[in-house]
Amino acid sequence: MDNASNRPLKGALIGYGFIQSKGHVPAYLQRKDVEIVAVADLCEARRGAAQEMLPEARVYTDHEILFEQEEGLDFVDIATPPSVHADIAMAALGRGLHVLCEKPLTTEPEDALALLKAAKSHKRVLFPCHNYKHAPVVKAIRQVIESGKIGKVRSVTLNTFRNTHAKGVPEWKTHWRREHRHSGGGIAMDHGSHTFYLTFDWLKSYPTRVTAKMTNLEPEKYDTEDNFSAVLTFPTGMAHVHLTWTAGVRKVIYTIQGERGAITVDDDEIQVARMRSTEGPDVAQGAIAWDVEKSSISSDWMDASHVQWFSSLFDQFRDAIHREDFVGREAREAYLCVQLIAHAYRSAQEGCRELTLPGEIPGI
Repeated sequence: MDNASNRPLKGALIGYGFIQSKGHVPAYLQRKDVEIVAVADLCEARRGAAQEMLPEARVYTDHEILFEQEEGLDFVDIATPPSVHADIAMAALGRGLHVLCEKPLTTEPEDALALLKAAKSHKRVLFPCHNYKHAPVVKAIRQVIESGKIGKVRSVTLNTFRNTHAKGVPEWKTHWRREHRHSGGGIAMDHGSHTFYLTFDWLKSYPTRVTAKMTNLEPEKYDTEDNFSAVLTFPTGMAHVHLTWTAGVRKVIYTIQGERGAITVDDDEIQVARMRSTEGPDVAQGAIAWDVEKSSISSDWMDASHVQWFSSLFDQFRDAIHREDFVGREAREAYLCVQLIAHAYRSAQEGCRELTLPGEIPGI
């Protein structure tokens, strides 16, 4: 964008539900380099809430009217249910706008690929909200891995426990995540991206095969899964993933196993164990000792808005605009996440059959 680095970016919000109102907007209001000038939402009550929080913004009933009426926008921030991400993002790119989009980027790989190609063609940044990368404890994990303390990572486990699905605002379809027509899937569609892009980062490669299993404990009420497990095979190792909406606690537990040590994370608590000495081959008889470091890194896991993580993410989005990195690593990994989710669903439907992942991104 011409002179974008010398003025605040002008943005429009599409969808004004929980994550937009409690996460994105409070973070925007703390910044001086962005101005939210317009909002679109189908729900009258949510439009009223947007107007109250952003009194200077113009409010519209849908994104099409907003695009027709607004001039001088730099970007849109899409936080609608995933089923309409693709259409809105494509329309925004077609109007020359950069796109920041909540995960998953789309519900189908074909739509995600079309968006990557459109971003490249229109020379506009496509950027997903992969905000778990910006949690302080996750940043600490990356620092330990990059320091070489535990050697090359060989395997990881990622467990995300929730006692319910993330509920939407009370004014509009509170349980939309359990309706396939809006969500495109259950917990794998909702949390899969967060989990998968972390495995990419920690294993420093992309998976080649997947096998998955899922269940729905309330089929009489909902048509999306509430439990999901998968095993991912990488060129560099293996990842085990478990996601649930039926746990008795809200928590994340991650383990990262390296050649010379391991990292264990329990919400804010992080433990790093490193081999100290090797006096012989028999580990069982104490031939190897470990140095263990424990610390607590406040990461606000209990705050579902994750508002404290958003500003760091927006820094990356703005930097991508300045560098004209239209289809960067984040966008490519968003596509790979959607591709992986689709193959995991197919694996589960076919009796946990192991499937080969295409991996490559055609035409990009």
